[in-house]
Amino acid sequence: MTHEEPNASTEEEAAAALSVSAAMGLAKNALETVVVRLVGEVSEVNDKPGYKAVYFTVKDEKASLPCMMWMSRYQASGVSLCVGALVELTGRFSLYAAKGRMNFDVFSVTLAGEGQLRLQVANLARELEAMGLMDPARKRPLPAYPETIGVVTSPRGAAVHDVLRTLRRRYPLARILFAGVPVEGPGAADGLVDGLAKVVFAGAEVVLLVRGGGSFEDLMPFNDRRLARTIAACPVPVVTGIGHEPDTSIADMVADVRASTPTAAAETVAPDRREIAARIQGLGAAMRHSEERRLDGLSLRVDRLASLPLFREPARLFDAEALALDDLSGRLARALPASLREDRHRLGLIGEALGRMLPVLLAAPKASVAAASGRMAYLGAHFGERSARELAASRQRLIRAGGSLAEPYRAAVAVNAARLHDLSPLATIGRGYAMAKNEQGAVVSSVGAVTVGERLTVTVSDGEMDCAIEDIRHIESSVEDFAEADGN
Repeated sequence: MTHEEPNASTEEEAAAALSVSAAMGLAKNALETVVVRLVGEVSEVNDKPGYKAVYFTVKDEKASLPCMMWMSRYQASGVSLCVGALVELTGRFSLYAAKGRMNFDVFSVTLAGEGQLRLQVANLARELEAMGLMDPARKRPLPAYPETIGVVTSPRGAAVHDVLRTLRRRYPLARILFAGVPVEGPGAADGLVDGLAKVVFAGAEVVLLVRGGGSFEDLMPFNDRRLARTIAACPVPVVTGIGHEPDTSIADMVADVRASTPTAAAETVAPDRREIAARIQGLGAAMRHSEERRLDGLSLRVDRLASLPLFREPARLFDAEALALDDLSGRLARALPASLREDRHRLGLIGEALGRMLPVLLAAPKASVAAASGRMAYLGAHFGERSARELAASRQRLIRAGGSLAEPYRAAVAVNAARLHDLSPLATIGRGYAMAKNEQGAVVSSVGAVTVGERLTVTVSDGEMDCAIEDIRHIESSVEDFAEADGN
């Protein structure tokens, strides 16, 4: 009995054996009925041009699963697969019998957790880029030496201390306007927008928007649409220093300058005072050399001007005018006689014409005057007799009165005339004295007024004599002595 049972079992098993393809088909049918949702990290992506599907692998800590997604489904999902992305897949298991490989046929794919946030950020970045907010031509240059710097960050983080320490070390002249705002969590984006507006309104010439490192979720306030538009519309340049070197947010993309860290952002806006001092010294040296060259050039120019004949012989400055004056004088000397002769000839012709015309013109008035004279004589003989008698009587009275009126004055005139005669130098000369005059016509009253060789005109009673002084002698007697002698 024991021997027969194994034989019967072996026959039954032989009758139930399947081929490989049948077994694989059975497995394929069983697997394709299982539709699941799973989450995994993308570890490999194969998306070559010309493929009908996208091949990738997802994994977790203990297993990995090859996946396949038809290209039409992949493009419709809007997800760009990359290594390290956390994805959520919906699909069914499928078995490729020819190779004996199992795949996961993906119906839909979405980014899970941080991946979904990254997709949202990427979509917003594309939208803002299409609006031109990331255009390099829109971004403004930073002021070389800002007097007022605005800082917008958390008042409790390490970033604010790094920024202030860097600004104090590199550029202590700047005035800092600080706006303490939350940089993560709900409402952080609104706080950042409000802080930007406040420091700009207070007079900041450039604004630092900074925070320290953190996870992608922590940095999400800096991926806010309103914050990006505020940065783009800010009237002064905005410099961002958000997180660490690999972190890039929407705020970094639209800012005028993106720095890798808060400290680097502070160094970007604050010139090093040692560099400023070196630059000032360089500019001073360049200015000194430039002025020296300019002064040397001016000195050479002055020397060249001083050597010109014009300054060595100033009279030559008027050579042209002198020549023109001589020419005009010559022309005038030649023109005047001819002009006078012409005028004289015309005057003679006019005189001759008047001589011929006057007798004719005066004939009629002369006859009228003669007739009027006859009438006046006739009328005067009758009407002027009384007036003539009155005029004669008045004339006699005037003669008698005039003689009596002039008598006192006649005597005074005689006395004054006698005195004038006595005081006249001519009377003195008539008595035998002489009067000497120099060449200017002034009377010489002292030997000190003349010099040897000077010519004098000596007037005596009957004429004048031109004399030359050969010698001068001083006489001690005074003029009064001569006067007394003259009186005697």
